[in-house]
Amino acid sequence: MSGIIAQNSGRHTGLVKAASGGGDAVWNLIKTYTASSDSTLSFVEGTDGVDFTAYDEFVFKFNNMHPETDSVGFQFNFSTDTGSNYNVTKTTTFFTTQHREDDLGTGFEYVLGLDLAESTSYQRIVDDVGNDNDQCFSGTLHLFSPSDTTFVKHFIYTGNEVVQNDISKQNFVAGYGNTTSAVDAIQFQFTSDNIDAGTISLYGIS
Repeated sequence: MSGIIAQNSGRHTGLVKAASGGGDAVWNLIKTYTASSDSTLSFVEGTDGVDFTAYDEFVFKFNNMHPETDSVGFQFNFSTDTGSNYNVTKTTTFFTTQHREDDLGTGFEYVLGLDLAESTSYQRIVDDVGNDNDQCFSGTLHLFSPSDTTFVKHFIYTGNEVVQNDISKQNFVAGYGNTTSAVDAIQFQFTSDNIDAGTISLYGIS
């Protein structure tokens, strides 16, 4: 199994073997972007080796994403015209759990204001991450069959953020892009100002 990294290695290069007993799925690294004061990061069909027709499942790994501005959200949108417009209609859900660093409070809630109902707006996956030197968010976004031209485009996100007032918040976001056109680009951005640092890695699952 040359070129395949042992399970649970935590590496972001090459091929990653599924955990023992989890079948024969392989994570194929397609592209990693390293942010450095970028306003957006976009994965577009036909650029940098990105091919959304190559796999039925894609995974975006966000690692230590740090905003330029304090208390901002992080969001994405799909395109069906290779990035000319990011405006795919979406219906989504968003719920979160949280625990204060000082242990003075916890929470679990459905966040009504961060879901979408047949909207072309960007979908938030992070609500209010802080920009202190030790604050950031990390997480995983699964996108299923983006090149399919029969069905809608399902996605699932889970991740953890350090909120600007020192709260650990885990977010769960899911939904679908309500289009039967092939999705051929996806764009990520903070809700205000730039992505100061962090990496986004795109994997195709085979």
